[in-house]
Amino acid sequence: MTNYAKTSVSDEARTELHDKLGLTGAEISINILPAGASVPFVHAHKNNEEIYGILEGEGKVVIDGESVALKAGDWVRISPAGKRQFFAADNCAMKYICIQVKENSLGEYTMTDAIV
Repeated sequence: MTNYAKTSVSDEARTELHDKLGLTGAEISINILPAGASVPFVHAHKNNEEIYGILEGEGKVVIDGESVALKAGDWVRISPAGKRQFFAADNCAMKYICIQVKENSLGEYTMTDAIV
């Protein structure tokens, strides 16, 4: 038995890692929106907050009607109730990671959870 899982991500429009890595505490996806494209729906969550990291390109996210500009290197956390939709800029694609975890579930982190 091993204590790790490994996978590779291709240039698919969306890759969900929960099955590929056997995740038990988070959902992580890698997403690519082509230039001028958007996620085709507005959504919120019941329990999970989402953390988005922009890996390449630029665009925007509309959260509860407020437009937030995004570019490579930006990170944004959205609470479960926030209604959101992502858009790539007209002139370039946007590649981003989405980390979905249960809101208020983090008890320990970094060195407080480490066994040294």
